[in-house]
Amino acid sequence: MRVISIRQPWASLIVTGGTDVQTGANALKDVENRSWATTYRGPVLIHASQRPDAIRPDEIERRFGVRLRGEPQLGGVIGMVDIVDCVRSHASRWYAPEHFAFVLANSRPLPFVRWKGALSLRSAPQELLQLCGLSRPN
Repeated sequence: MRVISIRQPWASLIVTGGTDVQTGANALKDVENRSWATTYRGPVLIHASQRPDAIRPDEIERRFGVRLRGEPQLGGVIGMVDIVDCVRSHASRWYAPEHFAFVLANSRPLPFVRWKGALSLRSAPQELLQLCGLSRPN
């Protein structure tokens, strides 16, 4: 299993979503934009970085039509998702042109686990998997 660090509020939008302002439905962020591609397919732990992005909630609502919910957690694992594809273009409202889109599915929250983040899509350490309840102790 892999882990990726993502700044808030993007990490929470992937894991739990926000409220679509037009329909009231839950709106999950279904792509993660990166300047690099990946061939990895499978489950990924979503780590919320210690520092949030500078974007304001009203800007997310204006640009994406999604209202944030709750106060985002920082500095730990908040959930997981499956990377099911990596494409150069995507119809998602969340897609940023000129980026690769990691196509995401099956988002699910996990109990918060404080953990230090790092750059890139990397293998999740066994200790982290155990803390998240995803692996049996040795």
